[in-house]
Amino acid sequence: MTGTQGSRTISPRLLRIAELAKQRPQTALTTLAHAIDLDLLFEAYRRTRKDGAVGVDGQTAEAYAEHLEENLRALLERAKSGTYRAPPVRRVHIPKADGSKTRPIGIPSFEDKVLQRAVAMVLEAVYEQDFRDCSFGFRPRRSAHQALQALWKGLMDLGGGWVLELDIQGFFDALDHEQLRKILGQRVRDGVLLRLIGKWLNAGVLEEGRLVYPDTGTPQGGVISPLLANVFLDTVLDAWFEDEVRPRLRGRSFLVRYADDAVMGFALEQDARRVYEVLAKRFARFGLLLHPEKTRLVRFERPSRSGSRPRPETFDFLGFTHYWGRSRRGTPAVLRKTQRDRFSRALRAIAQWCSRHRHAPLAEQYRALQQKLRGHYAYYGITGNQPALSRFWWETQRTWKTWLSRRSNRRQLRWERFYLLIARYPLPPPRVVHSVYRLAAKP
Repeated sequence: MTGTQGSRTISPRLLRIAELAKQRPQTALTTLAHAIDLDLLFEAYRRTRKDGAVGVDGQTAEAYAEHLEENLRALLERAKSGTYRAPPVRRVHIPKADGSKTRPIGIPSFEDKVLQRAVAMVLEAVYEQDFRDCSFGFRPRRSAHQALQALWKGLMDLGGGWVLELDIQGFFDALDHEQLRKILGQRVRDGVLLRLIGKWLNAGVLEEGRLVYPDTGTPQGGVISPLLANVFLDTVLDAWFEDEVRPRLRGRSFLVRYADDAVMGFALEQDARRVYEVLAKRFARFGLLLHPEKTRLVRFERPSRSGSRPRPETFDFLGFTHYWGRSRRGTPAVLRKTQRDRFSRALRAIAQWCSRHRHAPLAEQYRALQQKLRGHYAYYGITGNQPALSRFWWETQRTWKTWLSRRSNRRQLRWERFYLLIARYPLPPPRVVHSVYRLAAKP
């Protein structure tokens, strides 16, 4: 799911709300629902995915579009009058990255997605004025690569230091409704919006034919859930760290957060340990638990030439393993490589696709593998990750050859013939898409 876009291209009303929120950073805004009109609902509909899974009512985007204006007018009337009833969320489970567990995903109905998108656009106009620069997840014009760049720059500026990895245990399932309402009430007191958010929090979850009403959590997959998560964690973590923690530390420090994944960097070990000791208590105040194994303090000091310091450890963030290595000039530098489990998972997906489509025409297979490799490079193609990209490119070719050899039982595809094949159908070579040097050169 992606965050909503900026309000500046949407509506003068949203722009006015954003200006008002910026001018009055400590004021609770009471009149916001007027921004939700028919035009905004049309824009919310345009931004809502049309090919997503259907909710509990089984309604598709195509069916909703048959009487679009009539449906949106009725939706607007129910939302404003308070008669809108949020349908339960259909819950499915998808495998996590490591394959050991599953992640629950909530699927709202299509109409619910449209209304959630509209409310998220209004709230975004308010909270984008408050959110800290350290937050990158599910925000307009911000991305995971910007978070990685901020982390890389922070570590390079510190010369390493100490890294505190944060992992919130089951965050989206554990988010406390009462605490969320209190946090929202500090900035938003519009009855229409708060009532709608309350209905979504209490809508219930339909799983395997059984309807339950959890007291905590916001469904992953809901359009408004990422924004509510950012609002919650902005108070719990971002503002607390920037306003209360950093001024009390002796050395330099920084925070980078992407949704519920966060990393803190510290120049001094004593600062890192002080924050580590109070972090669990801070989160417990808001009903959250830190994962006891995945939340850890990492020695990430720059390697010494003499070898007098212990070898720095590594840590993972947003699919990359961060470690100390050497730049092209031979100087110590923070490098990133594809996280091992992510690499294996991506390669398994290639193998499964080749297995299922090995009898398809070669040109069709070639086009699909092209897209898959370019998609892989688009995310993992960052400075320092060339070896992992090259290995992935080679392993994809080897996997393709393996499954082409199983198109029949007559004989295997020899390497000599495969080289002729890839000369005609060359898979795109690895490429660094996101260069830290190009980003650093931008004003």
